[in-house]
Amino acid sequence: MKHRFLLTLTFLYGLTHSSGQRQLMVQDSLVRAHHFQRAAATMLLAEAAPFLFDRYVANKDYARVSFSTIGYNLKPSNWTWDNDGFQTNQIGHPFHGSLFFNAFRSNGYSFWQSVPAAFAGSYIWETFSENQPPAPNDFINTGFGGAVLGEMTHRLTNRLLNNHSRGLNRQVNEILAMLINPSNGFTRLTNGQWGKPPITLTAEDSIPMGIELQAGLRKYNVNNTNPFRDGRFGLYGRIHLLYGDPFKYLRQPFSHLHITAEFGQDDSSKINIVSVYGSLTGWMIHSEKFRHVAVLSANYEYINNAAFFYSGQSIRMNLFSQFPVQRNFMIHTAIAAGPMILAAVPDHYLYKARDYDYGPGLTFSLSGGFTLAGRLFYNITYRGGWMHTTDGIATNYLLHAFTNEVSIRAIGNTFIVMESGYFNLHGNYNHYQTIDNTYPYLRLSVRCRLGSW
Repeated sequence: MKHRFLLTLTFLYGLTHSSGQRQLMVQDSLVRAHHFQRAAATMLLAEAAPFLFDRYVANKDYARVSFSTIGYNLKPSNWTWDNDGFQTNQIGHPFHGSLFFNAFRSNGYSFWQSVPAAFAGSYIWETFSENQPPAPNDFINTGFGGAVLGEMTHRLTNRLLNNHSRGLNRQVNEILAMLINPSNGFTRLTNGQWGKPPITLTAEDSIPMGIELQAGLRKYNVNNTNPFRDGRFGLYGRIHLLYGDPFKYLRQPFSHLHITAEFGQDDSSKINIVSVYGSLTGWMIHSEKFRHVAVLSANYEYINNAAFFYSGQSIRMNLFSQFPVQRNFMIHTAIAAGPMILAAVPDHYLYKARDYDYGPGLTFSLSGGFTLAGRLFYNITYRGGWMHTTDGIATNYLLHAFTNEVSIRAIGNTFIVMESGYFNLHGNYNHYQTIDNTYPYLRLSVRCRLGSW
């Protein structure tokens, strides 16, 4: 545990301090040559390695493929939704897709040029590496989710590696970067870049980054009871990374990036939250006194705790605004809405032994808050979603989440934080009783900020 903690601190230090000797040289899109053969070979390795492990080490039944199963899977009419576990479908497949995406992203291709690789890699895997028929949910989770997680890991590894560090620090950063982005690490091993600082630094590496480390106590109540009074507390930790500025670099995909990961004592999953927001493009809205920007974003969400689980992938239009009322008083708001490409929502009655349903829908959110004298911070957020079931029992679902947070700066960049809120799930069923469940929660923690905020 001690070594793991030291590795984490080293990784975070590298992210926040890699720009110390940085000079902005040239634009990212102008310096990278395409290496198709190496990209294709890296993608082939991402296909072959897990298949060989499943077939000859784990001896999985689904890995026993033949010409007959491949012929069956090649017919579009044979596609069907699968019943794999929630973590496998909602985290495992997006991670696998990120390997396909970064096979090309790490070899000189842009974000948009690498997106097809995530979907192509998914189709090849579903058709040739499993004897089960291809699943629409796997294709979307691996393709769309893989592109979002792939660009996220691409940006993080660039922050670790695109600097002039040498010696032990360079080797540690190389290893950490390979753990985050294996495709990039394999590329650096095969092209001779491993351990060598870049000749020039790219534009994207001048973008500021801030990191929040948060640790404390939390509790979820499976019934609609008072979280201040009922339930037991458990330890948890959260890492939040803020990359870029929503008001700058608007035309560069993922120039503004939010990443949240939460871990804790839980009886269902070690990873409780993974949330990624990445900007695709944006437009400034001119105002004499206030700042407004409209941003189109790609979003990936994964929630899995003792009380509630949910996952969704969406595209949203966001409106960010800042209102400097007085010198020491700032109000900020954010409004977002857009299509939910695919959501996985808990099914109380089980569907073919699967405890969640699939479907598209809509997502919307509203948040606001204020900063007072740089010491008192308050934020309130409402997030909602509607999903029409494509594969499952319910006809549709309504989801609501409310968050209420206050934080006070204690010493330097350390804050005392209290957060309360709830998740609400409303499910309409044709042949079963309607479900309406609320899951309140409470968090008490200490937060530390590093880097640029």
